[in-house]
Amino acid sequence: MAVQAEIIDTLRTRTVIDMRDSQPRPHIANHYLQASIRGAERQGFQRDTLLASAGVPAAWLNKPDHPITEEQLTLVIKSVWRATRDEFLGLSTSRCKNGTFALMTDYCLGSATLGAVLRKSARFFSIACDNIDIGLGENNRHKLVFFRLSLKEASQDTDHMLQEFLLLMWQRFACWLVDQQIPFATTQFSYPPPPHVAEYRAMFPTELQFDESVCGFYLHEKYLQLPITRSETELAVFLKEAPAYILRRPDHDDSLRNRVRTLLAQQSLKDMPSLDEIAQLLHMTPRSIGRKLQEEGTSLRNIKTSLRREYATKLMSTENLSVADVSERVGFSETASFCRAFKRWTGKPPSQWPG
Repeated sequence: MAVQAEIIDTLRTRTVIDMRDSQPRPHIANHYLQASIRGAERQGFQRDTLLASAGVPAAWLNKPDHPITEEQLTLVIKSVWRATRDEFLGLSTSRCKNGTFALMTDYCLGSATLGAVLRKSARFFSIACDNIDIGLGENNRHKLVFFRLSLKEASQDTDHMLQEFLLLMWQRFACWLVDQQIPFATTQFSYPPPPHVAEYRAMFPTELQFDESVCGFYLHEKYLQLPITRSETELAVFLKEAPAYILRRPDHDDSLRNRVRTLLAQQSLKDMPSLDEIAQLLHMTPRSIGRKLQEEGTSLRNIKTSLRREYATKLMSTENLSVADVSERVGFSETASFCRAFKRWTGKPPSQWPG
């Protein structure tokens, strides 16, 4: 009971919001300044000019301890859009003319449901842009659908900036259209975890999978039936503020997946609570938790595995620990079992990480 009380107190503390703090805080990794202008620089545009038009000093470049605000990154991206006349920021092997995304949104807004929008947007961009592999896939056995959104040729996107931005565009736009935060099940990437992978947890509040064949995201099929609630007037405001809304991180993820993850993250990975214990803490039945997590595209086992994977890769990357020590810390009783799991998670054995 003492552990339960401590968890509840911690959760209550985390919900306290200081409304007096209205100033935007720099919280976006400095990495994105250079990543945003790299394509424009390749085309001959000067970094000082690109950043100055956004009010960002060139001295801020490549300063990891100097995060930026959403507004600053928004202005930098708009500066690159104006210079390159390319919504792909000069990071694709083929250009996407400014206004293409706006034209797609206007074409799709009259749709009745989110599913219709996703299908129409895929058809539109398949015709408008040569370098995008996009489409809505079939259901799998867990009633999840996959929205494929991947660069066919990513050689110019060395920082993965464009690929990240495309995934954010469709996820944020989908949530905006239906006026609610959709609990996307998984976001997957066709490359290994990048050096700035810590940013992904904030950008994509989903399960993350790397080294997949294509990029995209899964969501439960029921969300395809959500009605479109936005008007043409609201769309005009959305587009005028772009990419601010796309870059804005969700203020609050109230999915059950996140609540369960928060509970588990507070416990030792050696002895995480069972489904019955979690149900008691959340005042739900085990069956309700299992059903709801399935609708959100995950399970208690997947959440526990995700936490162990993230902690293991962090320890292997930042701490001078033996494989046996890491294995014990993330809750494995046998080092051999941990090594097999680690290779399954990352594609590499612990001895070759990060490689």
